[in-house]
Amino acid sequence: MEKAAWAELAVTGAEFACRVTPRARKPGISREGAVIRIAVTAPPEDGRANAAVAEALAHALGVAKTRLVLLRGATARDKLFRLD
Repeated sequence: MEKAAWAELAVTGAEFACRVTPRARKPGISREGAVIRIAVTAPPEDGRANAAVAEALAHALGVAKTRLVLLRGATARDKLFRLD
């Protein structure tokens, strides 16, 4: 996906519900209604998958990954991010 493909969604205070697949064979990101599906190749150990998810989401939104805050789901597949 090209950088800032979803720039119209990058509004301060917006929340993004994500369904994550760690250790995927092929990384990818897609939108299905209100849920964003993100597949990352990183394993779910020591927060590596969470960091990869934040990086992929930030890339799609065209913002810095430090602007995304993980609100819920640090150890779950369903995550909620907020854009600060």
